Amino acid sequence: MPSILAEHISKTFNTTQAVDNISIKVEVGEVFGLIGPDGAGKTTTIRLLCGALLPDQFTHTPGPIIQIAGVDMLKNTDSARSQLGYLPQRFSLYEELTVLENLRFFAEVRGLTIQTWQPRCMEILKFVGLADFINRRAGQLSGGMRQKLGLAAALVHSPKVLLLDEPTTGVDPVTRQDFWQLIIRLVAEEGVAVLVSTPYMDEASRCNRVGFMRNGKILVEGKPNDLSLKLNGRILEVHGEPLPLLRTIAREEIDVEDVQMFGDRLHLRVHPGSAQGVIKHLETTIPARGGRLTRMRLITPQLEDVFIDLLENAGAYDIKEGAR
Repeated sequence: MPSILAEHISKTFNTTQAVDNISIKVEVGEVFGLIGPDGAGKTTTIRLLCGALLPDQFTHTPGPIIQIAGVDMLKNTDSARSQLGYLPQRFSLYEELTVLENLRFFAEVRGLTIQTWQPRCMEILKFVGLADFINRRAGQLSGGMRQKLGLAAALVHSPKVLLLDEPTTGVDPVTRQDFWQLIIRLVAEEGVAVLVSTPYMDEASRCNRVGFMRNGKILVEGKPNDLSLKLNGRILEVHGEPLPLLRTIAREEIDVEDVQMFGDRLHLRVHPGSAQGVIKHLETTIPARGGRLTRMRLITPQLEDVFIDLLENAGAYDIKEGAR
C-alpha cells in the first residue's frame, strides 16, 4: 500500500478552484516532487494531505480519498496525523525557546515520554547537524539552521510520511545542498516517504518522481529523466554574444518554438527533426547580423526545459501520462 494515497481531491475557495480533482501516490522510501508556478495549488495540496484543510465533497464520483500510511485522514484524522511530519514554508517554531526546548515541546505534544523523546531528540539533532546548538534560541539561528530545526521537529516522533512545502526557499545554495543530503539519508535509513514542493528544478531532479502542477491540476508526472527525454533532440544550447541579439535572431527562426536565457547561454526549443537545419542556418545568420557565435550544440533536455514547455503547451500533454 502507498504511504501517501490521495484520489479525487479538490479544493475551492469562493470561486477559485485551487485544487482540481488530483490524485497522488507516493510509495515507501520514495521522494515525490510537486513542481509548478506560484498559485498552481502546491501548498493547498500539501495542506489537504496533512489535514489542515478538508477537501470539497461530492465534487466528483467517487468522492475524495486521503490515506497516510494506510490510515484514512478524513475519518481518523488524529491517527493519520500521527504518521506524518510536516514542514511548512514559513518558520513556525518558537523563537524564544532554545533548539532543544522546541523539540521537547513538539515531542511532548505528540505524546512522547521523557524516556522516548530525550534520546530521539539528540539523535535527530545530530542527524541534522544541530547537536552543538541545543542551547541556542531558535530566533538566533540562521535561515538554514532554522529549516534544519523545522525538519528535526517534523521528525521527532519518527513519522512514516514527510510533507515539505518549499523547504529550501530563501536559503543559500550550500544549505540547500546540505538539506537535500539529509532528505536522501532519511529516505535511505528510515524508509520515510517524502512529498516535497519546490521551485528549484535542480532539486526536482533529485526526486524519484515529479508532478508538474498548474491551475490546480497535475498536468504530467513521471521520473525526471523520462520526462526530460520527451524533448530529446529538440533543445539547442547556444553560446555567443551579445546574447540579446542572438536571442532576437533565434526567435525569428521558423522552426524555433521558444528561446530562454540560461545564465550566459541560450536554450532553444525547436520543432521535432529540425535541429540540424536550425544550427546550419544560425551559423550563417548570426555572424551576418553582427553577432558572434562561439558554440551551438544539441544537449540533453533539462527539467527547466520541460517545465517551460508545459507552461506553454499544457493542452498538448495527456494528463499524468507525459505523452506529447
